[in-house]
Amino acid sequence: MPTAKSPLKIGTRGSPLALAQAFETRTRLMAAHGITEDACEIVIIKTTGDQVQDRPLKEIGGKGLFTKEIEEALLAGAIDIAVHSMKDMPVAQPEGLLLDCYLPREDVRDAFVSPGIERLADLPEGAVVGSSSLRRRAQLANRRPDLKLVEFRGNVQTRLRKLEDGIAAATFLAMAGLNRLGMASVARGAIEPEEMLPAVAQGAIGIERRAADARAEALLTAIHDNATGERLAAERAFLRALDGSCETPIAGLAMHDGGLLWLRGEILRPDGSEVIRGARRVGVADGAEAGRDLADELLSRAPAGFFDWR
Repeated sequence: MPTAKSPLKIGTRGSPLALAQAFETRTRLMAAHGITEDACEIVIIKTTGDQVQDRPLKEIGGKGLFTKEIEEALLAGAIDIAVHSMKDMPVAQPEGLLLDCYLPREDVRDAFVSPGIERLADLPEGAVVGSSSLRRRAQLANRRPDLKLVEFRGNVQTRLRKLEDGIAAATFLAMAGLNRLGMASVARGAIEPEEMLPAVAQGAIGIERRAADARAEALLTAIHDNATGERLAAERAFLRALDGSCETPIAGLAMHDGGLLWLRGEILRPDGSEVIRGARRVGVADGAEAGRDLADELLSRAPAGFFDWR
């Protein structure tokens, strides 16, 4: 059991949201194991994705840039566990690392954020909308090809400042992040999945460990949320089968529906000119298989070069 003299070192990015997720992890570990706050040390690790803010992610290496340095610290023993936003996580972990603990999932929906416009439908023709998410930009372009979409990177606070500076009329954030920061009031409203299907694993926190670390395994087993794990097994299998990256607009969401798992997925051309959707309802134990099967179906319906930029 970790103590103040031998604390559990929790690795995280340094943004306010990343720290909120690390603090939630620490709080759950304290409650589950009766340990004190000083038995868990928060270790902030700078990632390439955080340091390079002036270029789109697809130009500098994709999602792995938010995890590479943290996973290197985990493999080196500098930290004991790593806390991640699951929508930022590549579908494969480095050899020797395991991702098998998820906290209870937050609100999965996207939030519409604007200083002067109430709803997405109220955006005037030709309005400028900022987003760093290729998935959101493709979905918007599909629904509103008249909008002007611009790159909008940075943490929640940075993006809100850009709105205040008039760089864009609106942007989109994850409701989960706003809720965890106590900033839900920033959103004009949440967009239902039927209108804008969220990113795979949006709203979920994952905790990574070394595969051979029995102490970390025992600590994390007590705070793992099975329902979230079941949903993410389907969603991440769907993403893995599509070879998803920051250069491929993909959305997916699994939800419990009675005794079944309801998985919805969609792929889009990067310019939003075409979208292909599908769904599966299966037994919970068959979630991963359903994810792979749905991905195969959508790919079979997509013409050659579907993900290429036109």
